[in-house]
Amino acid sequence: MAKQSEQILEEQLIINLQKLGYDYITIINEDALVRNLKLQLEKHNKVNFSEAEFDKVLNILNKGTVFEKGKTLRQKQHIVRDNGDNLYFEFLNTEHWCQNEYQVTNQVTQEGKYVNRYDITLLINGMPLVQVELKRRGLEMKEAFNQLNRYQKHSFNASYALYQYVQVFVISNGVNTKYFANNRYQDFKQTFYWTDIQNKRVTNLLEGFTDAFLEPCHISKMICKYIVLNEANKIPMILRPYQYYAVEALIERVKNTTKNGYIWHTTGSGKTLTSFKASQILMKLPQIHKVVFVVDRKDLDYQTTKEFNSFQEGSIDGADNTSNLVKQFTDNYIDKKGEHKNSKLIVTTIQKLNTAISKLKYEGKMTDLKDKRIVFIFDECHRSQFGDTHQRIKSFFNSSQLFGFTGTPIFADNANKNDLGKRTTKDLFEDCLHKYVITDAIRDENVLKFSVEYVGRYKHKDGRETAIDIEVEDIDTTELMEDSNRLTKIVDYIIAHHDRKTQSKRFTAMFCVDSVKTLIKYYEIFKRRRLEGTHDLKIATIFSYASNEDDAEANGFIPEEVSIVEEPRALYGLQAHSREKLDEFITDYNGMFNSAYSTKDSESFYNYYNDISKNVKDGKIDVLLVVNMFLTGFDSKTLNTLYVDKNLKYHGLIQAYSRTNRILNEQKSQGNIVSFRNLKNRTDEAITLFSNKDAIEVIIMQPYEDYTQEFEKAYEKLVSIARFPDDVSELVTEEDELEFVRAFRNVMRIKNIITSFADFNWDDLQMGEQEFEDFKSKYLDLYDKVKQEHAIEKVSILDDVDFELELIHRDEINVTYIIQLLIKLKAANKGDDEKTKQEIANLLSTETTLRSKRELIERFIEENLPLIKDTDEVTGEFDKFWDKEQKQAFEKLIDEEKLSKEKTEKLIEDYLFAEREPLTDDLLDLIEGEKPGILQRKKRRDGILLRIKDFVETFINGMVG
Repeated sequence: MAKQSEQILEEQLIINLQKLGYDYITIINEDALVRNLKLQLEKHNKVNFSEAEFDKVLNILNKGTVFEKGKTLRQKQHIVRDNGDNLYFEFLNTEHWCQNEYQVTNQVTQEGKYVNRYDITLLINGMPLVQVELKRRGLEMKEAFNQLNRYQKHSFNASYALYQYVQVFVISNGVNTKYFANNRYQDFKQTFYWTDIQNKRVTNLLEGFTDAFLEPCHISKMICKYIVLNEANKIPMILRPYQYYAVEALIERVKNTTKNGYIWHTTGSGKTLTSFKASQILMKLPQIHKVVFVVDRKDLDYQTTKEFNSFQEGSIDGADNTSNLVKQFTDNYIDKKGEHKNSKLIVTTIQKLNTAISKLKYEGKMTDLKDKRIVFIFDECHRSQFGDTHQRIKSFFNSSQLFGFTGTPIFADNANKNDLGKRTTKDLFEDCLHKYVITDAIRDENVLKFSVEYVGRYKHKDGRETAIDIEVEDIDTTELMEDSNRLTKIVDYIIAHHDRKTQSKRFTAMFCVDSVKTLIKYYEIFKRRRLEGTHDLKIATIFSYASNEDDAEANGFIPEEVSIVEEPRALYGLQAHSREKLDEFITDYNGMFNSAYSTKDSESFYNYYNDISKNVKDGKIDVLLVVNMFLTGFDSKTLNTLYVDKNLKYHGLIQAYSRTNRILNEQKSQGNIVSFRNLKNRTDEAITLFSNKDAIEVIIMQPYEDYTQEFEKAYEKLVSIARFPDDVSELVTEEDELEFVRAFRNVMRIKNIITSFADFNWDDLQMGEQEFEDFKSKYLDLYDKVKQEHAIEKVSILDDVDFELELIHRDEINVTYIIQLLIKLKAANKGDDEKTKQEIANLLSTETTLRSKRELIERFIEENLPLIKDTDEVTGEFDKFWDKEQKQAFEKLIDEEKLSKEKTEKLIEDYLFAEREPLTDDLLDLIEGEKPGILQRKKRRDGILLRIKDFVETFINGMVG
């Protein structure tokens, strides 16, 4: 079958949309768009606007950012009519979302920084609220995504900026179709496939997606109910399909039954946003008195309150004690501003809730609530719902409905027995209302796969890096497992392989061990090795004061988390020795981060907990040593490795592994698990329980050998396009260049995965390391070419290709690093200097931050380095050379562009500080003498901006780490 052209796809889509009830209208430009908007708003609001009145409407529409316009769209509006009367109207009926006017148009031309023509626009009440961008079959979806990003920068904000009201973008090549919200700061990973309720993808644009997603009532519902305007980040967020189905099921359950239920959505799938949206909709139902969101730790109480308020400012006030919680329940709460607040949505810990309904002092105040219809939503309900509290809540509130969210439900196989017997999630919450398991999330690229390496005495192939002499089986040999010699070997293994696992510390790691006693030993070995100069890793640790911190029974379950500052009782139970050691370790931490935490009281310890959490997320801690804390409910996108010397199983194992598999960028290709215990069977059992036996291959990455085979195939494809690196320069057409870019990008992606394996060695591959570096240099030459052509407005088919430079860029490689290599080169013996020269040459041609500096650094090596007598002088001489070159380049820029020196210096300072492009007027204001005419303004502005960017890139960016 011939490839389907974009035009045919466009025509067929319009026919399908008309069948669904959209009226087709021809709109060629913005003037026609505005005329149609007036007619549609008049029709929707059953009113006629005079020209002057409609100007007022346009004035309302023209104000604000994309985020603020999202609010404007949803609010009731008001103008004063020509005769002095008040007129109230709306842009969108959000309450009865099907009752709006629907049109479709195509090929609307908009002129901004560039002239753009948009494929298909869906108009609701004349407003462009959905934009569909099409690519022909066979092209990457990413290209359509990048094209929309260009539109956002170049023309959506032009004139009346009506296209800034787009709420949903759809990109498709016919076979694959995705949708996403209007947030120009997101990347391709924030684009989603639509699915049916069983999580089966609906990807074909004409056969499924249009009917399911673009049907007028459904797309209106998504815009009106399922876009969250995130106040903290000032961005719109649209729900993914499984979040949509979960919220719909929950609402249906509350509206039509009094039954309970639970949502099984895998760890890392965005349960907070789902539960917020459910809470927000439920609290608006007239029959519901309160919605109470229950967490099981104080830090999650604070975190959830913060996140809920980020989704909707002021939606809740955290109840910092039980007394305030009772006031929120009884509508007697005064917020921190001294204002009375009727709290229909409450966030609390289960401990505070338990106190409120069981303590005599609160009984009188809470009695009136016994028969009120209250909905409870329990976060991570696999942890907190298996004691007496669950029964106590059900007994106290006669008309309550209880809903649980969990990533790892409790089944008969993984239920822990307590005084109340073995109870499952189904026993407590009845039916599962929606399921989205880890295999679904991996398929949808919402979480990463795990790469699991078992290190120790296994039947490995000879010569494996992971075959080190340590015990891995725990058969009544606690002494052997805790032996200092074994622990030291494990620490040495981590030190040797940490850079590889974390991509030179770009990411961070956690190390979970089986007891506080073992943790103390590990910490002291790491500390000793650091003092010996073996490593410079930043090691931190935390363990709670509770006596149940140790996994004493070694049953593999992570105990219920202690509420680390709910009550001072958490301070008791820890042996004096352990507490002294923790204080000693916290003192080390204070020295690293200039802080003053301790265990002297629960609040100081809680602040320490929060600070560690923040520093792990910020990438400032290399390895965090834990027993149980942080193994559940802790999300850090920068954490990619978990070292394990602890027996884990079932939900405890999945929860712990899942700390590593949050999506971040192209470089983070998997979550690394390095196990010093034989957890192979337990890993397989856990995956089978929470998905199915066949899922093991989906969730766990292939062995190293499989990826080397993949690499060889990718390499063969590459050399079929360009046999040698120099052949890339001889490629004739842009199509050939595009083919090379895609082929080498694939090579880079696989290399990014295999280099994290302990066994990685270039000798295992046909491609040599130098050949890879040479191809990488050519790849970056093409990237530079595209960048330069774009600056002079030359259209290229490579414009929208994602070069994924994050696979190349390394933060630690900068000019300071090059200077160290220059010192090494100066000191090198005759035999070694060629090797160092080659290393410098590779970095200058393949590191994105250094390419602009290549010519200058090469000149310094040729002309200045031979004249330097002592290696101690290299840094000073380089600084002198660089300052001189920078001054000359700046004067040349000023002279050739005829700019004001003082204003240009100030503008560069502001540009570096604000990290955004200067405005056109600011750039043209730099010109001394005659300013350019209206026709020359844009060209002159672009020329100055390009020169300033080149100057900054060469002399300022990438100078130091």
